[in-house]
Amino acid sequence: MKPKLLIVELWGLGDLVIGSPFLRAAVEKYDVTLLAKPYATELQRRLWPDVRVIPVIAPWTAFKGKYQLWRWPVWTLARLIWRLRRERFAVGVSSRWDPRDHLLLALVGAKDRLGYPRLGSQFFLNKRLRRPGPLCHRYEFWRVLGDRLGFSLPPLGAIPITQARVNRTVLVHTGAGQSVRVWPLTRFQKIIQRLRAEQFRVLLACDPDQYDAWMQADEKGVVAPGSVSGLLALIEQAGMFIGNDSGPGHLAAFCGLPTFSIFGPQLPEWFAPLHPEGESVEGKPCPYKPCSDYCRFAEPVCLTQLTEEEIWARLQQFLARHASAAAAR
Repeated sequence: MKPKLLIVELWGLGDLVIGSPFLRAAVEKYDVTLLAKPYATELQRRLWPDVRVIPVIAPWTAFKGKYQLWRWPVWTLARLIWRLRRERFAVGVSSRWDPRDHLLLALVGAKDRLGYPRLGSQFFLNKRLRRPGPLCHRYEFWRVLGDRLGFSLPPLGAIPITQARVNRTVLVHTGAGQSVRVWPLTRFQKIIQRLRAEQFRVLLACDPDQYDAWMQADEKGVVAPGSVSGLLALIEQAGMFIGNDSGPGHLAAFCGLPTFSIFGPQLPEWFAPLHPEGESVEGKPCPYKPCSDYCRFAEPVCLTQLTEEEIWARLQQFLARHASAAAAR
């Protein structure tokens, strides 16, 4: 019987996708349970079918009001912890240097608790890991965990990626987890016009709060996927992806689409999608970068100062390379 492994990854869609090579490798050696947001159940069917998912929305992952403790579902959390304690996990891991994850691993009673300590959280861990270098990709944190658990993950750039269909259909997704990561929609609109002028078929997707703006721009075919499954249905039709630093971009990359990602406050070195043929444009310099999702200015100048011409010049090279592959097919 395989030992039981609990993996805690309570944050975004992109974070889960970056951890997918680890999840796929771990099931070869462990009976794996993943504690993650509810959409992980949709990812599970597509990306890691042998992983058991326990859906949970941790209150400390909210963007606003995360420490309004009187709003926390205390009894729901207590029942979850008690349920997990009865599982008697041999190992519990988190790839984040997050004391809340480490406390959770201690509360559920995992025998070996592996993580990257911060702010005193080493007291909740009995196997402490040294963080990779300051400019290492988030995937490297999973690689270190894999090494400590006895299995090796391929280096960044050599991760096995399913080959997507090769065609001239481009999925453009204009949303992101937070508004400070969104390149202006008017500039996306001009890029879309240029794509169509170059005879590319465009599938346009967006976040729900962007839908009305696209309808007013006369983009009647725009789709605001209400689920991961809906997003996957669009990804399966496309041959390339263009978007922001976002979860949809990470999912598209892992499903085989070469991605072109427009970054703002975060660094591509940390969060570029995993497809080896993907490209990223870094946001303009700012003294506060990287600043995650909290901008000190009225608008994220690192993004708004990226012009349509700058993006198109880089995008043309990306499109030419992948369109030639489509023509060869």
